[in-house]
Amino acid sequence: MSEHRGHRRPAAFRLDDRRVTVTTARPAERGADSAVRVVPQPDDAALPVPRPDRPQSPRRRLRWGPLFWCAAGGLLLLAIAVGIFDLIRDFFARSPELGWVGLALAVLAALSLAVIGIREGAGLLRLAKVEHLQRRASDIVAIDDRDAARALLRELMALTHKMPHLARARANLQSHSGEIIDGADLVRLTERELMAPLDQEARGIITAAVMRVSLVTAVSSRASVDMLFVLITFLNVLRKLSYFYGVRPGTLGLMRLLRLVVAHLAFTGGLATSDSLIQQLLGHGIAAKLSARLGEGMLNGLLTARLGLAAVDIVRPLPFTALPRPTLGDLMGEALRRRGDGEEADKLEALDAEAFAKPD
Repeated sequence: MSEHRGHRRPAAFRLDDRRVTVTTARPAERGADSAVRVVPQPDDAALPVPRPDRPQSPRRRLRWGPLFWCAAGGLLLLAIAVGIFDLIRDFFARSPELGWVGLALAVLAALSLAVIGIREGAGLLRLAKVEHLQRRASDIVAIDDRDAARALLRELMALTHKMPHLARARANLQSHSGEIIDGADLVRLTERELMAPLDQEARGIITAAVMRVSLVTAVSSRASVDMLFVLITFLNVLRKLSYFYGVRPGTLGLMRLLRLVVAHLAFTGGLATSDSLIQQLLGHGIAAKLSARLGEGMLNGLLTARLGLAAVDIVRPLPFTALPRPTLGDLMGEALRRRGDGEEADKLEALDAEAFAKPD
């Protein structure tokens, strides 16, 4: 039956044989003695996978907005320079001594402006370096690159070399860095040694700010004053945290940090506080015993704590991989515990003073 249909019997052959040909067309009938013809079959894995085309915005070769602001800024600086030049020339026309004094003041102002610009640029570079270190640390933990982890460790050593309270941590890292094989473990060890003392101090800074905001806004009678005090306190906390973690930004760097913190809050869910946390802090019958002003002070303290935690996420050189991330509950619980300890101490002092003043 197989011979009637023209099917070839099983046989062995070499692909480099001259009688073997590769063709895409299958013949209807072939004789037994005809040349072997190999018909390639399509491989499903080799077929192209269709991918939906994403709409891409056209590239703009020339951005007119930055060009306008650069041109306007240059024109303004040129106008200021021409005005100062004319002023000094008028000074020299009135009196040579007055002209030299004006020229010296202009040179001093230009030198001060240059120093301020260099400091602001260095602060922005340090902030960009911290952001780059965070991304690199996350990538190293993901891919477990030992060489990249060692390079990251050297950069962190250079970043924290002006922190004397981390001298022992740096010595421990240098002694144990050669014993760590995995890059991810080296990053985690670096976080435990270098970031743990800084995180503890940062929690103390935020907790003190939360207590201060809660007390001040509880006795304040104007909401505008409360918000202004919260903003000033947060800017102070942001500057302290940034200096504490080694960023040391200037005025422009502080403004950029504030923008990054607000963006981080918007990305992670905004300033909303869950009902469970409020019930944990003010529940269990405590809310009925508190006044409305004290409750507002607690909410302002929550806002300050949330801003402080977002600032820590921005200015911390390493992401939270080995150490637990501080939470609102931890900060508010510590603030309430400190407040309770302070009230107990005040009561004891009052009792001691009363006993001392009481005649025998």
